[in-house]
Formats: sequence, C-alpha cells, structure tokens
Amino acid sequence: MHIVAVLALDGVIAFDLATPIEVFSRTRLPDGSPAYEVRICAASEEVDTGTFTLRAPWGLEALAEADTIVLPGLADPTAPVPGEVLEALRRAAGGGTRIVSICAGAFTLAATGLLDGLRATTHWVGAPLLAELYPAVEVDAAVLYVDNGQFLTSAGAAAGLDLCLHLIRRDHGSAMAADAARLSVMPLERDGGQAQFIVHARPPAPRGSALEPLLRWLEENAGQDLTLDDIADRAGMSTRTLNRRFREQTGTTPLQWLHRARIREAQYLLETTPHPVDRIATRVGFGSPTAFRDRFKRLVGTSPHAYRHAFRRPPETAETL
Repeated sequence: MHIVAVLALDGVIAFDLATPIEVFSRTRLPDGSPAYEVRICAASEEVDTGTFTLRAPWGLEALAEADTIVLPGLADPTAPVPGEVLEALRRAAGGGTRIVSICAGAFTLAATGLLDGLRATTHWVGAPLLAELYPAVEVDAAVLYVDNGQFLTSAGAAAGLDLCLHLIRRDHGSAMAADAARLSVMPLERDGGQAQFIVHARPPAPRGSALEPLLRWLEENAGQDLTLDDIADRAGMSTRTLNRRFREQTGTTPLQWLHRARIREAQYLLETTPHPVDRIATRVGFGSPTAFRDRFKRLVGTSPHAYRHAFRRPPETAETL
C-alpha cells in the first residue's frame, strides 16, 4: 500500500495538516480497500500547533518508509527547521520518495535545498518572501500547484486539495480522483490559477514624484481610449522619455500600468454588477471584447465569466453603472 507520511512540526497550520489526512485516508480502490496508509510523523513527542497540542504516532524514522511525504505549512514559515528534519527529508528524497508541500510548507521544502533550480509555488502572500529567502527557487505565485515529478508544491489553503486530487489522479487515474473529489465536495479541476485570488490594487502613484499628477489623471481616465501618444502629450514629454521615467518610478510601462488599472476596475464591476462582459470591456476602456478577455486571462489567470462566477457578490451589495 502507498504510505503517505504527513510531517507535523511546531506551529503547523491545522488546515494544511488535515487536508492530506482527510483526502488520502478516504480514497478507496475499486475493491473498496484503502488506497493509502496515512501516517502522522513528528520530530518530537508533542507538537504545539498554537491552538492545541498533538501527539504523533510516528517519528522521523517513518519518513524513510514513506512513498509520499507531505509538508504542511507553518504559522511562521521563517522559523528554523530542525537539522534532523532537513536531513531526514534529504535522505528520503535521495531514495526517490515523493515530497509534497502545502501552502507555506514550500518554505520547509525549500530549506532542504531540494527545490533549487526548480519552479515552485506557495500562498501568494508569502511568494515574495519565498523568492527573497530562496533565490535559487523559481517562484510562480499565479498557479494552484506545481508538479516537478518528485517534488510538488501547492498554493494557499484550498489549493492543497487540488494538489492531493492531482496526486490521486497520478497514482490511480481520473476515475478514482473524481470519486475523491466528490467526497471532498470539490471539483476535480478548477478554472484558472492562484492569480484570480490575488488582490491587484491599482499601482500606487509615488508620492512626490514627477509622475504623480499624471498617474492620478490616468486613474481618472482609465476608461477612455488612451494611446501612448495621448499619455505622452498629457505628460508633456516624448514617448521615449515617458517610458524611461515610468520604468524608473513605477517599475512598469505606461500602457502596462493602464491595463492593470483597467483590469482591476473590471474585476470590481464583474463582482458587483450584472452587466454583460462586453459592456464592462467597453466601460473600462477596451475597444475590443476579445482584447479585454485576452488581457484579463493573462493578468488574472481565468476568464471574466469564470471570475464572475467565483466572486459575484450578493445582489443586495451590487452597484449599477
């Protein structure tokens, strides 16, 4: 039987810990027998989660017997990982064991060095810190999970469910994964990626910068059909100079900044109004609905229709144009 070892360290996030336990322990083979044996492992006799204390039946030695090791996130992802834990994970990896992280568990996995040179993800809030602490890891905050074969990482919270279902599909096929998804009241595949959950605030206008009046004007006129020449005329400078100063002061180009402002406004309208997508595209300044859909999918990671379906607010809170 496939053994799944879930590693519980001090500060473990209870949701991340419970997700693999529930999903794998309830998965059944066609004859009704369990598909996985789930073992909770720890480096000490008692694990302090911050809200309760647990006693794990297995120690670190059980990691060597596992086919898959799951690393749940920790409340403080920057907390030092005990050396014996890192060594046990490296030894297991050397023997071919599959190692999976959920949410901030990517920090634990990255601390082993096993993610160096690989693409990985984590909760979007922690992605910049993961990239800063582990520059050898290619951090992608826009996806729900990353499968590198032996090492897999998931984004925040419910994305751990997505990854567990993906593993069941890898191990036993789509039919069993679909059964597990139904038990979890979860779609086997979700539209889009983690990008749709990231709060994309309008790019800030740097206070006191020479571009501050221009950026305020862009915010107020984002719905207009503006070209780079229009923006340069408003700024009183050439397009080349405008592009250079924009990059110096905002880190992006004028049109990219404008597109982000338009898409954020579109997200708000999709959440709060019943208006057709084509009308919203025009309202936020896209002359072509197709161009709007393409840009929205590129920045948000899902389609406008799928975004509205996921985030539409109750009618009583909706606004009208």
